[in-house]
Amino acid sequence: MRRTLTVTTVTTLWLSVLGTATQAQAATQTQATTQTRAANLAGTAGLAGTADPAKAARLALPAPTGKRPIGTTALHLVDKSRPDPWNPEAKERELLVSLWYPAKKATGKRAPYMTTAESQAVLKDYPVAEKDALAKVRTHARVGAPPLGGRRPLVVMSPGFSFPRATLTSLAEDFASRGYLVAAIEHTYESVGTTFPDGRTTSCLACVKGQDNAKVAASRVKDVRFVLDRLVEGRWGRTIDRSRIAMVGHSIGGYAAAQTMLAEPRIKAGVNLDGTFELAEPIKRPFLLVGTATGHTPEDEKWRQAWAHLTGWKRWITVDGTDHSAFVDYAVLRPALGLPAQELDGARALEITRAHLASFLDLHLRGERTPVKKYPEVTDHTQNVSAH
Repeated sequence: MRRTLTVTTVTTLWLSVLGTATQAQAATQTQATTQTRAANLAGTAGLAGTADPAKAARLALPAPTGKRPIGTTALHLVDKSRPDPWNPEAKERELLVSLWYPAKKATGKRAPYMTTAESQAVLKDYPVAEKDALAKVRTHARVGAPPLGGRRPLVVMSPGFSFPRATLTSLAEDFASRGYLVAAIEHTYESVGTTFPDGRTTSCLACVKGQDNAKVAASRVKDVRFVLDRLVEGRWGRTIDRSRIAMVGHSIGGYAAAQTMLAEPRIKAGVNLDGTFELAEPIKRPFLLVGTATGHTPEDEKWRQAWAHLTGWKRWITVDGTDHSAFVDYAVLRPALGLPAQELDGARALEITRAHLASFLDLHLRGERTPVKKYPEVTDHTQNVSAH
């Protein structure tokens, strides 16, 4: 029998998933799991009382900035060639993948953000009265909307450690509205809550004391390569331009993006959103680093060492007023739930992230220059760090 843990396992871990660590602490979130847990628990000191239910009722993601309506669907994929790395009783690796794409028209129901069980797992130890609040978040994609024809660039996405793939939705919807096909991977047992089509909700078996950062990234490399194979060979293959594939990762997903590029030549460009990472070999393809202004400035030794191994087009920016989770949906969801969040307005944080990522993807997957307006919160360290 396949082993499935309930969402009540490892109680203290849940405090990590909303990214309530301070900016300085968040810079270490992709280190060993014990460091991650400690950093996030330290950031919850201000939590007290119960979040305003009226705020929870207004939970919504910012509207996409592109011209196209968006469709979405989910894939349940099984890799029979390898056992699950975290569950010794699972002889196969099961993955869920969310796809977003430009649609012909906005037909169908709005996509759910999370299942009730996933929301309960995320909010379990937070002072939010409605533990199913994240199941009510308003999204913009329509389930099963007819896809627009033609071949499209593909953006593969990998979430932070313990973060559900849903946390990448506002970025994914924006990319899709601009004409990209987007695939966000749920790395099973690395998220606090993952609900499968048969109703099972798994927890984070990988979230144990002393977890190896490199082991997690290596497992994700295998996940991404398998998903790529299934996408290009399946029904979505005719919509994918195989010469134009990028990977965007948040936190340890950013570490995995770099490692995947070393192993997978199909990925032409990569993005690391605030993830501590290491590189022992050069990456000659385009790579973008986006981080907090307190955690990933040129004083960050890990990023400086990795920077030297990025030998193609590269850029390094930081954003003032952000914390580790300000580059994903929690930028807007935490304030709406009455929970501590980044200093910078959440919608502004996502606007900045979306603009810079869209410009990067347009340049390196489409050969188009999409200007980014001047944001005073953004500091470009590219020239400064390259001079040292």
